[in-house]
Amino acid sequence: MAALHPAVAAPLTSVVTRRLALDPLASIDLDELAAMFTQPETWYFEYGSGLARGETEAFLDRQLKLWDDCGFGGCGVRELPRLDLIGVVGLGVPMFLEELLPPVTVGWRFSPVKWGKGYATEASAAVLDQAFTAMGLDRVGCVTNAQNLRSIGVAERLGMGVITVASVPSDDGTRTVSALLLEVARSDWLAIRDNQGKRP
Repeated sequence: MAALHPAVAAPLTSVVTRRLALDPLASIDLDELAAMFTQPETWYFEYGSGLARGETEAFLDRQLKLWDDCGFGGCGVRELPRLDLIGVVGLGVPMFLEELLPPVTVGWRFSPVKWGKGYATEASAAVLDQAFTAMGLDRVGCVTNAQNLRSIGVAERLGMGVITVASVPSDDGTRTVSALLLEVARSDWLAIRDNQGKRP
């Protein structure tokens, strides 16, 4: 049985939304994940290119370790009825600026051919629902590149507000980039959900 992150009361579980199925990433997802991550747009703001297979394997290994250590991590996202992998959404632990961020963050990454359909918002909302109910979190953060307007738009639709903008090393360590730190509180999230009568 997986350990639990100190901030959570229960593990993240699989969930089905109106259009999507979210399941914890597993080793068998590597081939599909590698095919998606090789697309340059998928990692443009981090590397300016797609990932090589070995880099995707390292990403997947980190996600599997998160699940083992914390009871949450990345989930593979599939369009119903569970066809090809189209993205990854899940919860993580901040690796920098921990003093500014909540102890758990949400993140998303989708194949560019699926952009513009609202899938990132729908999948992330399903994860936040669990985070603020069964998992018992008070706040959830998010970190994105300050130039990534699509990602910022998703965060805003999830009710997230800006904490600060910070200069951080790029993922490949070759330069400094501006990171936008955001967060949403449980009370704000539940108000958004209830006011709309459905997940955002």
